[in-house]
Amino acid sequence: MTQVRTGKPVIGAYALGTYTHAQTLDILAASRPETIKACAEVVLDDLGAVSVITNRTGLAMLPFMDTVRNTAFHLGEVLVAEAHIRVPDRNVDGYGAVTGRDLEHAMAMAVIDAAIAAGHQTGPILELLDAERLHQEETDRKRLKKVEATRVQMETF
Repeated sequence: MTQVRTGKPVIGAYALGTYTHAQTLDILAASRPETIKACAEVVLDDLGAVSVITNRTGLAMLPFMDTVRNTAFHLGEVLVAEAHIRVPDRNVDGYGAVTGRDLEHAMAMAVIDAAIAAGHQTGPILELLDAERLHQEETDRKRLKKVEATRVQMETF
C-alpha cells in the first residue's frame, strides 16, 4: 500500500504537499470508481475547457522484477483504460490509466491530475486522497488477515 512520505510534494506549497505525484496516481488508480468520478465532477465545474487527447482501452505489458537476478521482464499483458487531457487555459496536462476498461475512471483520474498540476480545487482532492488511502489500507489489512488465516506452520525434521 502507498505510504505517505515526506519529500518533494506533488504540487509545491499547496495542501497536497503530503503526497508525491507517484503516490497520488497510485491512490487514484486504485480508488473506488464512484468516489473519484464524483470528485472529478466537482473539480471539472470551473477548471475550464478540456481537450481530450487520448481516451482508449488497450493492452499494456506488465513489467515485473526478478529479485534473484535483479532484472526486469514482462510478466504478460493487461487490459488498461487510459485518458490524456489538456487544459489550454491553465497550460496543464492530465493523465490517467487504470486496469480494465473503465474509461470514465481513467478520465476522472486525468481531470484530477490536471487540477493538481494547475493547483485547482486542492481541498476536495486532498479529502479524496486521504479517504481513498485509508480505505485501501483497510482493504489490504482485511485481505492480509484472510491470507494469514490460511498460513501453515511447517516443522523441519
